[in-house]
Amino acid sequence: MLAPVASSSFENDLERIEILAATPVTSAALLERNLNYIYEHAADARLPDHDVLSLARAAPGLMYRLFDLRMGLREKLSHYEMLGLMTPTVVQDFRNVFGMLRYVSDMLGEIASGHPQPGDGGPALRGFTGNGPNTLINYAFHRNGAPLAFQSGDVVLMRGGAHNNAAIARLGDVDSQFGHIGIVHIDEAGDHWMVESLIDDGAIINPLAKALDRDIVRAVLYRHRDADLAARAAKSIHDHVAASRMRGGKRIPYDFSMRASETGSLSCSSLVRLAFEQASGGAFILPTYPTRIAKKNRDFLDRVGIATETTFAPADIDIESSFDLVAEWQDYRETANIRLQDFTVDKLFEWMDRYNYRFEETSAIKLVSALGRFSSHFSENAKHVLSSAFPRVPPNMPRKTVAAIAMLHKTAEPIYHELQHLNQQVVIETGVPMHGVDILDALDAIRARHGNRIGYLVRRGFH
Repeated sequence: MLAPVASSSFENDLERIEILAATPVTSAALLERNLNYIYEHAADARLPDHDVLSLARAAPGLMYRLFDLRMGLREKLSHYEMLGLMTPTVVQDFRNVFGMLRYVSDMLGEIASGHPQPGDGGPALRGFTGNGPNTLINYAFHRNGAPLAFQSGDVVLMRGGAHNNAAIARLGDVDSQFGHIGIVHIDEAGDHWMVESLIDDGAIINPLAKALDRDIVRAVLYRHRDADLAARAAKSIHDHVAASRMRGGKRIPYDFSMRASETGSLSCSSLVRLAFEQASGGAFILPTYPTRIAKKNRDFLDRVGIATETTFAPADIDIESSFDLVAEWQDYRETANIRLQDFTVDKLFEWMDRYNYRFEETSAIKLVSALGRFSSHFSENAKHVLSSAFPRVPPNMPRKTVAAIAMLHKTAEPIYHELQHLNQQVVIETGVPMHGVDILDALDAIRARHGNRIGYLVRRGFH
């Protein structure tokens, strides 16, 4: 049994990080050093080293301290911009710190909740609902327990439970935890809508409740500090998309190229960009800090149709100083699963880069990708390959893209399930989830065991 050190050692580590985060800096080098210290100490936190029962009791308070730590750092972004400290390295360090602090908070939430599993405790939760610390609210927007109130122009960053969500989130030069973004519009009748662009529907307007019910695991609400601009942005893009979907209108398909400036077709991020660009007359252009598409192995990027080296990725909104982070929500029945997905997809991309793995299409994949819109006529095996990756195949999705995402999904799925089993064993034995280092070690062991063929990935020169 672990020594009853309470969670004091973890709290002591957190206190040192909090002090460092509050320390004024006057140079980019010092800011880099501090952010790296915060990241390393958060990443090195070994929760099994602490008394789990004490940690579970302290977890809600610790989670809010981690959340407040991130809010404090975000509040300083505009100050650091004014001082000229937001170098590319500092920007990446901020992204890394925010992501790592989210992971630690997730693990604390899982411990505090008793490691619930999907299906435990009732149906899936709608975004920004649930008991306890599912929703963390920025103190500046706390309203004494009143329900979270949306405003027109609010931007919602989301993460779903599918592997293609993980892939979208991890395509850039920094690992993100989000794959989708949309903008809230409230009409004159007070009805709430989400204006968004979905892979299978293109630009569309959905009831906000429906959007928040759609298999999401994580959601963050951002609010532009200029409420009038935000409301105009929401109205502008709502009317633009509504007109495209009227009889005689030209629907706006999803943009697979990921070009931020594309307007004829729209990715989820470029839709939000267009909203604020139109409302500001071109004066406000997102993002301030674009994501670089920096994979060495271009094979997967070419297959999915990415035609740019920089893009507006959904998570870029997380370091926009003109937006406040109002609230953050997560479903702790699923956070461990998407964490394992993130690590799995990271490793698949790393193996492509480091060991020269490439996707190799089979006859079933070729058939599925070529005739996806006619999948009702497929064999049961082919239907399963397709339906597990897509709710339905959009008519403008290129054949190579369909194939690439289906192969990624079918390659990642068994690896992910193996990690799930390992994580459940660790939880049973220690009371805490697997540490990131142990997840990465397990993934490397899986690659070594499989050798030159891992699912649909084949190491070039080793057929």
